[in-house]
Amino acid sequence: MRRLLLPWALAAIVFVALPYIVPDYYVGLVTKMLIFALFAMSLDLMIGYVGLASLGHAAFFGLGGYTVGLLGLKAHVSEWIALPAGVLVATLGGVLFAFLALRARGSYFLMITLALAQVVWGIAFGWRTLTGGDDGLPGIKRPTFFISLADQTAFYYFVVLLVGLSAIALTMIVRSPFGLALLGIRESETRMRALGFNVWRHQFVAFVFAAAFAGLAGALFVYQNKFVNPAFLHVVMSAEALIMVILGGVGTLLGPAIGAGLIIFLEDFISSQTQRWLLILGIIYVVTTLFAPRGLIGLYRDFVARRSKP
Repeated sequence: MRRLLLPWALAAIVFVALPYIVPDYYVGLVTKMLIFALFAMSLDLMIGYVGLASLGHAAFFGLGGYTVGLLGLKAHVSEWIALPAGVLVATLGGVLFAFLALRARGSYFLMITLALAQVVWGIAFGWRTLTGGDDGLPGIKRPTFFISLADQTAFYYFVVLLVGLSAIALTMIVRSPFGLALLGIRESETRMRALGFNVWRHQFVAFVFAAAFAGLAGALFVYQNKFVNPAFLHVVMSAEALIMVILGGVGTLLGPAIGAGLIIFLEDFISSQTQRWLLILGIIYVVTTLFAPRGLIGLYRDFVARRSKP
């Protein structure tokens, strides 16, 4: 038990002490890593536990972001309402998408989610009077929950708290009887139907959960940047999340979080050296698919298995 708790205790100490160790720039970078870790974990709920790959997950990320931006800038709504509203709108978007997309499987499901997300992106891009079009919505203020989160350190701790609670919630979901049923559905829908499980209902609930957590990640990212534009909804954002999941290890939750941190770090470093980040991202995807199909977590487990052999 102590061996299991020690790494998490050390990680908690590092996260608490980080703002006192590194400059503000790196605190902001780690904040972004945490937000995208949540985004990647929400997508992993769909891919790793339901077995349905989506290229439209950025729609929920953007819906959460646009909701807090519009409510804050145009409706002047309290942050106590705006943040939950962002999650709620993303959840409702997940309900709508699930009703439409879960009728398909495989590549058809992938393309339907992409098409639906592009519709949402098109609305954000074209409805200039509401969303600002491609100029986006600048000047979004960070929330105040008992204390102001305008300071980078305060906002970092706020993100650590919400991402940590979300990670615990996701872990409880995938380890519950519901999560085990999802794994069974991923392996064989026909067998689970024969056992009396309502496959569509399980997939629907998982899809909506994934959308809700993605919406929370999008809202946090907008608060971090104080800005939102249609790029938050674009297919490139969905593809980045997909690569984070594949790089870290599908169906592990921890793997996609690690993959997200690595991708964000590489994006920050490589973008300072060259403008061809998307080319590098494509190469990372190809290399991972060819040489580490089970991701970084899979490589680690294989290494441990080899070391444990006599």
